[in-house]
Amino acid sequence: MHIPDAMLQGAICPVTATVSVVGVLAAAWWATKSERKPSAGRFAAIVALLFAAQMMNFPVMHGTSGHLLGGVLAASVLGTPLGVLAIALVVTIQSLVFADGGVTVLGANVFNMALLGAGVGGWLQQRLVGALGQYAATAVAAWGAVMLAALAVSVELALDGQVAFGSVLAAMLGTHALIGVGEALITVAAVALLANRWGHAEGKAQVAVPLLTAALVGLLLSPFASGFPDGLEWVAGQYQFLHEAAPAFVSAMPDYSVAAISNASLSTGLAGLAGVLICFTLGFGLLRGLERVPPLCVK
Repeated sequence: MHIPDAMLQGAICPVTATVSVVGVLAAAWWATKSERKPSAGRFAAIVALLFAAQMMNFPVMHGTSGHLLGGVLAASVLGTPLGVLAIALVVTIQSLVFADGGVTVLGANVFNMALLGAGVGGWLQQRLVGALGQYAATAVAAWGAVMLAALAVSVELALDGQVAFGSVLAAMLGTHALIGVGEALITVAAVALLANRWGHAEGKAQVAVPLLTAALVGLLLSPFASGFPDGLEWVAGQYQFLHEAAPAFVSAMPDYSVAAISNASLSTGLAGLAGVLICFTLGFGLLRGLERVPPLCVK
């Protein structure tokens, strides 16, 4: 559900950028107040795993694919504030390094996937867990987060004048209702492993297991991801609002490829591994930075 540059061009871009900056700063402030935080290594490993998991598009009907958004997963494993920061970091790296989602629409993508997906999705999961239990609440929240993001994209496209709201809303919600089922299943399975099983592992295993999994997915499995257009691309093709445009920013590995390598599978795998390492490094640095914020700044 990464919006490319040419898809939104009006005032919606600076508005969503402003909202996203405020939201991410609020999440960072909230995170520094939390007494229970994962280690920097654990946070970085989960960020890397979220990046790798988002590379794995899975097919759905009508020649469409979906991929994990990961907001509820991030919030469940890391807590809602750090979940927002984790998804925002992944989306930013995807945009700047891999041209997956435009730079001028980065604010919209962070708003849709991090603030709504992890922020509202994490809040919803917490509200439902008492009534439904952990796994059912996680599944409902994960599905709902995808639908909420699809609704937000529909509103943004309509406000930007790209397509009529009624038309795009029905198509986006109909397509992403199926993708949301995949999101729910993946999220529940990942929470069971990351939070309930590996989450109680000793010491270095809390970092090593998700990081090694991310590296293997990025290097070995990402070349086998579905090549079908994702839900947003499919809807854009149906309503003809997917326009080609020169990139606003030259990325190092556009479309998850290494230019110097001609073998497509190897190129994708190495790009995936590079992304995992970048996410781990920046995630580690981000949490270390938050840990050093003086207590006076958060009172």
